Amino acid sequence: MQDNLYIVIVGCGRLGSDLANRLSREGHLVVVIDHDESAFGNLSHEFSGFRVEGDATQLAVLNKAKLKKSDLVFAVTHEDNMNLMVAQVAHKIFNVPRVLARVFDPRRTQAYKHLGIETVCPTTVAAELFLKTVANYEASKKGNKS
Repeated sequence: MQDNLYIVIVGCGRLGSDLANRLSREGHLVVVIDHDESAFGNLSHEFSGFRVEGDATQLAVLNKAKLKKSDLVFAVTHEDNMNLMVAQVAHKIFNVPRVLARVFDPRRTQAYKHLGIETVCPTTVAAELFLKTVANYEASKKGNKS
């Protein structure tokens, strides 16, 4: 049996709510922070975690979410700068063992890495999948000629 993790997700849009719903279903304790209360409508009825409405750049909001107790923090808002700020605070001030931030601009990933923040860049991930499709297609065309 897996250990249940305490996971804080900042941003309850499409990605944040999907992560929260899945992780909650797996039995993890999940706290979702969003500045817009209506965003919590993206959570499923089965979501068993907690919702914290507020600005995640405010220490009081992060304290309310008990960030200090968290095993993981995912900063997945639609704003790269917000994600960087939250990730840095989680990493440096709250000493969260593992912090990941979504970053849309691939040029920013090096800056995040330099600060000790792991990133996931949807732009890079999508590009890699498209390029893999091209490579697979080329390989299948070569295989058909043999």
